[in-house]
Amino acid sequence: MRYLITGGCGFIGSHLAEHLIGGGHEVVVLDNLSTGRYENVAQLDGRADFQLLIGSVLDADLVAEAMRPCDAVFHLASAVGVRLIMERPVQTIETIFKGTDVVLGIAARYRKRVLLTSTSEVYGKSADVPFQEDGDRLEGPTHKHRWAYACAKALDEFLALAHWKEARLPVIVTRLFNTVGPRQTGQYGMVIPNFVNAALAGDPICVHGDGQQTRCFAHVLDVVEAISALISCPAALGQVINVGSSEEVSMLALAQRVKALTHSESPIRLVPYAEVYGSGFEDMLRRTPSTKKIAGLIGWTPRRNLDVILKDVIDFVRQSMAETV
Repeated sequence: MRYLITGGCGFIGSHLAEHLIGGGHEVVVLDNLSTGRYENVAQLDGRADFQLLIGSVLDADLVAEAMRPCDAVFHLASAVGVRLIMERPVQTIETIFKGTDVVLGIAARYRKRVLLTSTSEVYGKSADVPFQEDGDRLEGPTHKHRWAYACAKALDEFLALAHWKEARLPVIVTRLFNTVGPRQTGQYGMVIPNFVNAALAGDPICVHGDGQQTRCFAHVLDVVEAISALISCPAALGQVINVGSSEEVSMLALAQRVKALTHSESPIRLVPYAEVYGSGFEDMLRRTPSTKKIAGLIGWTPRRNLDVILKDVIDFVRQSMAETV
């Protein structure tokens, strides 16, 4: 099989490219390097089974050129991170929805199977935990840019499922919950890389709010195994599927765990949301997926727990720090 990965130079996309090539497939990556990094795929560049195209998913001609010879598409290109969403809301909305519109439109032209990576953010402020794919969503008001990402990704889902309903375009929507591992940076607010970087540098480990909000973290290698299996699952077509871990941890407990594992002397500091994102920022108290659906479809459950995730991230950050000395 030959796969197109949009956003393939990103954290998840680069791991997915390696996983697919390791399975004997060919990969075409399309990325404009706005948040992705060439270094993430440098080890693949030059291989006969890998092609890198530098450009935007907003460029319909380029997307068509990339997609035509491929059998299926992983659409990962998107704005990422809460900080980027708060700082550049126009770019966030345009990149997400316009890019998805282009990808789905061209996929419809050539009848290509598409796996769209959406996000747990679409559940918004729902308190109906664990989140189930057919559960109600609860978003905040439109004047709070925090919710622009969730709204844009939900619109992506509506559009993908509309293509499925109208023309049976083979689409699969996956809602990714916090995905973590080597190569992820803390540039746009990713919590574990930020905690680890601070702990290893001896800087304060900054926890937003009161630290009682909880999240579930999945290893990127587990996630790419899941989505690469789902794209070949006929029963997944036209479905929305959660992909994530159900191992829940509070942000304060996570900071303490990182501090212990790195043997750091860094203090843990509680920082009000307003100090980081400005006034009016809203967050979710819990974000935990139901994974019954994906387990039923492909028998998938995460194999790597939080301790493995933290060890891999700590090792990666330590190596990166050593290389920059």
